[in-house]
Amino acid sequence: MKNNNTHRGGMLSRRAALLLPLAAALPGRARAQAPEVIDALNRKVPLKAPAQRVVLGFNFEEFTAVAGAQNWSRVVGFARRQWAVNRQAVFARYQAAVPALANVADVGAAEDKSFSVEKVLALRPDLLVIDKWGFTTLAPMMTQLEETGVPVLVVDYQAQMPAQHRASTLALGGAMGTMDRARELVDLYADRVADIRHRAQAAGISPKIYFEIGMGGADVIGNTYNNAIWGALLELVGGTNIAKGKIAGGWGPMAPEFVLAAQPDFVFITGSSWANAPNAVRTGYGTELETTRRTLAPYAKRPGWNSLPAIRNGELHTIEAGLARCLMDYVAMQYIARQLFPDRAKDLDPVAELRRYHERYLPVAFDGTWMARLA
Repeated sequence: MKNNNTHRGGMLSRRAALLLPLAAALPGRARAQAPEVIDALNRKVPLKAPAQRVVLGFNFEEFTAVAGAQNWSRVVGFARRQWAVNRQAVFARYQAAVPALANVADVGAAEDKSFSVEKVLALRPDLLVIDKWGFTTLAPMMTQLEETGVPVLVVDYQAQMPAQHRASTLALGGAMGTMDRARELVDLYADRVADIRHRAQAAGISPKIYFEIGMGGADVIGNTYNNAIWGALLELVGGTNIAKGKIAGGWGPMAPEFVLAAQPDFVFITGSSWANAPNAVRTGYGTELETTRRTLAPYAKRPGWNSLPAIRNGELHTIEAGLARCLMDYVAMQYIARQLFPDRAKDLDPVAELRRYHERYLPVAFDGTWMARLA
């Protein structure tokens, strides 16, 4: 797909330049004095708070939890591919619960390079919310938008750093005028993570763990994680990530012989309701435990895996992929901690915790299988 939005030599595309007067004419645009919001990159984001015309690039459930489902009526654009295409089953549930989603325009996504400055400006937003990866990947376009007066707020849940979760959540709360919800969420998150880390430290052990995305099925070597997403989360829990330093970048496939040589004590294969992934491990809303275990079982039969301590000891697990890089990821940490440190964490109930989170902060009912042992 041809992209006419590339920022070359500091010049706006012709159409974006034509839309600049429209953007500048929005009431109280960047000229107005307004409370400052500090985003996850420690940038001051000037805007007329609370924002009334928002474009979202990612972290849709986090926006919902912080702003409240009713405030989707203030969202005019989003990256449809990231939610409605990649995660159709989840989006369908939210669309049934939040009718306003039917009227939200698509602005394209960083993932497939379809993000459009022109589409964003045509919606006359007073705020763009985007994740750190998207902000970096689309840096020239972000500059274009800020030059037209559109405030850009960056969130970063992907780093799996509690400080970044806190900054991102408070920034969303400040921008949407829902600081009470934001503060409640960051306090909850801080409490749960501190509790998990205390239990892990008291256990005094650090079992070896291998994580892999289960989108392609057991015949495909999926990505594992170095120092990002699940890899970073494992360090918070207190496990030893066998992929650390073994792959380039934050994620990528790990050679099978390395997994066999490392002899992990636990193996976690992430599952989900991914679209167009017939061999994936199935987890999430509406998924029966029998289905989850049936789709996870082929991994135990991979060549050589019967030699792994994890497989011999029945420590092959799955966790919903959507429980990383989000405000609910402490639930995944609780599940992992229960497996790694049963003497210290057996009283944790991550399923009940996830149910409470849904009841308190999300508009969709909790059901299905989100985490499970093979047998």
